[in-house]
Amino acid sequence: MIMSFAIASAQPITGVWKGKLRSGKIELKLIKKGDSLVGTSYYYDSKNNYRRYSVKGYFDDATNNVIWWDDVLIEDNSSRMGLNPMMAVADFNCPGEDVMKLDGETSSRDDKDAKKFPINLQKGGAPVFVDEWDYVLKNYVAGANDPEIIDSVAMIAIGPAPIPKGYEAAPLPRVGINEKITDGRETPTIKASPVQEIKTDQTPQTVEQKFSTRSKTLQTIIPVNGDSVELKFYDNAEIDGDSIALFLNSKLLKEHIGLTDRAYTIKIPVSELESDNELVMVAENLGSIPPNTSLMVAIIGDKRYEARLQSSEGSSAMVRFVKEGK
Repeated sequence: MIMSFAIASAQPITGVWKGKLRSGKIELKLIKKGDSLVGTSYYYDSKNNYRRYSVKGYFDDATNNVIWWDDVLIEDNSSRMGLNPMMAVADFNCPGEDVMKLDGETSSRDDKDAKKFPINLQKGGAPVFVDEWDYVLKNYVAGANDPEIIDSVAMIAIGPAPIPKGYEAAPLPRVGINEKITDGRETPTIKASPVQEIKTDQTPQTVEQKFSTRSKTLQTIIPVNGDSVELKFYDNAEIDGDSIALFLNSKLLKEHIGLTDRAYTIKIPVSELESDNELVMVAENLGSIPPNTSLMVAIIGDKRYEARLQSSEGSSAMVRFVKEGK
């Protein structure tokens, strides 16, 4: 009985959603798995002119708030230039009998300050694009709601990168230096060039300089509501002396955080957050086993979210916290 209720509560958000986004069209296939959403999105002008992403997100049954974003680019058959992966925050509503809508805003996934555009999707109708998610959608209430099945289909959807045309042949046999190859020729001896001394500035960077000069890599997007956000940080690998600094909306929040198997906890009042926030984890050092890895656990109300963050001397991990309904 409990399982039947869980499936029934997931059915409204699970399905095919269609609408317009700016000058183009969008088809969104969403599948609910626990509190999470997975699926795929198509931005298109026609069946032969489209861009497809895998999708991740969250749905809150209590508030009917939905947040989803384009995760991995799967196919790019679009003639449009500069179409960036998107993120959307919407309200799930039923304005009439058998009418279900997602109404909200969408913006660039990787730039919280980018211009926002309205998004209005309606559920229903046969999909324009046929793919592996159609099996799950068609059989969701008949067993395809199983998390293992959903995870398997998600892996099929992303799949390995295709082999470029002309490279399908088997690789040539490996041959060591000065060994004879099949046609009797001798491979030449490779002489190493003399190593030149490279002079570098030995002045260590401040944590602010590390923040400003390193690229930021989005790891996940987490919805926010309620009174506070409680963050716990652990070392996500062998305890090797990793140390991090945290920046919230470009301002230093805390530095010299040593990562161990015991949680380092920070609590942030939601009232002090903007509608869209960037938390950046900067590696102060890489420990004895690079790169710097952290497990972040975010506790928001009765929800628990996990993110595995990885930072190096070239990039910092970023998480976006977005207030629902904003």
